[in-house]
This record gives sequence, C-alpha cells and structure tokens, in this order.
Amino acid sequence: MEECLICKAPLEYLVQDEIMECAICHKQSPSKTRCVNKHYVCSDCHTQGIDSIFGLCLAEISTNPITIIRRMMDLPFCHMHGPEHHVMVGAALLTAYKNAGGALDLEYALLEMYSRGKAVPGGACGFWGACGAGISAGQFLAIVTQSTPLTQQPWSLSNQMTAQALDHIGKAGGPRCCKRDSFLAILAAVDFTQKHLGIKMERTVPVCSYNSQNNQCIGRRCPFSPVRREKLKVAFLSVHNSCRSQMAEALGKKLASDVFDSFSAGTHPGTQINPDAVRLMKQVYGIDMEKTQHNKPLQDLPRVDIAVTMGCNVQCPTLPCLHREDWGLDDPTGKNDSDFLAVMEQIKEKVLDLKHRTETCQIR
Repeated sequence: MEECLICKAPLEYLVQDEIMECAICHKQSPSKTRCVNKHYVCSDCHTQGIDSIFGLCLAEISTNPITIIRRMMDLPFCHMHGPEHHVMVGAALLTAYKNAGGALDLEYALLEMYSRGKAVPGGACGFWGACGAGISAGQFLAIVTQSTPLTQQPWSLSNQMTAQALDHIGKAGGPRCCKRDSFLAILAAVDFTQKHLGIKMERTVPVCSYNSQNNQCIGRRCPFSPVRREKLKVAFLSVHNSCRSQMAEALGKKLASDVFDSFSAGTHPGTQINPDAVRLMKQVYGIDMEKTQHNKPLQDLPRVDIAVTMGCNVQCPTLPCLHREDWGLDDPTGKNDSDFLAVMEQIKEKVLDLKHRTETCQIR
C-alpha cells in the first residue's frame, strides 16, 4: 500500500520541494514526498536491498522479462510503489535480452542500469511527467545499443523507446501504479526490441495480483486487471459478409485469439464466401474459410464488445457494443490477386493494431 515505511501512515505529495531529513540515514535532501506524520525516507534508503536483484538476474535463464520482474517484485525490498521499479524494469529487460541471444556483458549492464535508474526519483511520473518505469525502458535500450549524446541510431532508438513506453503508460491513465506501469513499459520494450534489434524476448501479458495492496487501483481500466481476463468479442461487419469481413474474422482468430474472440456478419448476407478470398487465404495463411466460417446475418451474432465495419457504409444501430470503428477498406471483389493480397495485408495489420490497442487498454 502507499504508506510510510516508518509509521505506516499515508503519504502526501507537496507542490514544491522542501528540504527534508531522512528518518533512516538522516541525510538531508529536497523532496516533495513524506507521510502525513512528516516522516521522509530518501530514495537510497527506500531502495535498500535492491542489490539482491543482481544475484537473481545473473542466475536467471528466462527470456521473459515479465516473469523476471515478478520475481523481483516478490523480494522483500520491493514495495507496492517506489523508485526501485526504475531499476527493476531495465534490469529485467537486460537479463531477458541477454538470455534471448543479445550480445551483452550482463554484469556490467546491470551495474550501469542501477546507476542510471537510481538517479530517477520517486514521483517522477507526476512531477516530471515521465514515469520512471518508462524511462527505465529507454535506459535499457540505451545500454544495449551503447547510446551516447553523440551517437546517431542508438540515440534515436533509445529516445523512441522511452517515448513509446511513456505513451502506453499515459494512455492507460492515472493515478500511477508502479506494477502496472512496469508491465506496460516492459511489453512496449519487448515489441520494440524485436522490431528494431531483431532480438525476440518471450512476451506474456500478466494478470495482476497486487490490486489489493494498491489504494489507487484503477480496477477494470487496468489492462492487467483480473476482471478483464474474460476475452472481448469483436464483430467484423459488411453488407454481404462474403469477403473482407470473412478474412478479418479468420485473421482475428489466427492472430488475436489470445486477446479477443472474432465473429463476422452482414446486413444482407450472401450465400457463399468469395471464392478468391477462400483461395488466397488458404494459399497465404493455410486457412480454409469454407470449413470454419459461413455467411451470417447480424442477428446470429452473440453480444459483442467491439464492432468493426469494413468501409462499406454499414450502419448497425441495433447492434449494441462498447466501441465502434470503420476500417475504410476497398472491396477487392472482382479484382486481380494483387488487389486482394493488398487488402488482405491491410486487414492483417489492422487486426494486429486492434489486438495491441485492446491489450494496452486503449479500448475500454
């Protein structure tokens, strides 16, 4: 819980720094954070024991940074919230990166991560507008690419990494949760690292077990909330439900079944799925839509959470849902294979984008 390490009283956050004396080491330093009984604990004392993560990381064989940081979170030194997470995010990523085949002197990298992460104070998310977990993801990227203020691509990539992590954290919404924000930063870094560095770390979306310890838990709005584990239902809609919507359903099932269930339907459904769509989906993805799907009217759909129209001005006022969007796709019916394949590729990218937005709580 968000409480004083000395007296367990609630914390308060000031608007301006005041010189405070640490109740543990008695060092004086400026801070905006103390408990309501005026106890202040400096960042060094707050993160005391963080050196235990070095032994954990150096002995770790997992390529999954979520698994690694959850082991850190179970260590006695780790609190519900605190600047220790500013080190832990980068340390978990460095360890998984090394184990996944990244070229790295892990012991040196962890020491560098400790030095850099510890320099980001508690409360940076609110006072700086830059969450320390997101900054830690950027520090991870800077360390593995040996970025300096004078490098070109490493400098660019590390700044992009920080920006993407902070974007995911900001879109999930406040108030802060160091566990949620750490998970969001790590998932952003896993995707970014594979895309730009070619190193594939294992990626899993955790289910939070810390909500009872967090007085400011945002509940269902959190992408890791246990109550969100029931998968959303997505309906892909068109007029005849014969081509684009059928391909979207098939690709949704193939690429996003771990996040949402996919369905399709039409306002005036035809009698068969487009033969060219069937042929090319089988050729490119090995999916036989004639065996697994059929044309359906709207009334055959279950209750859905997300309705996606393909771009054919379909209006479905009788279909209740939480979120609607239109993908603006051209109908390739009657066109050549290259046109079909182009639309199929667009659908794939849009399905993956929808999956990502759903995972990161950008669609609620």
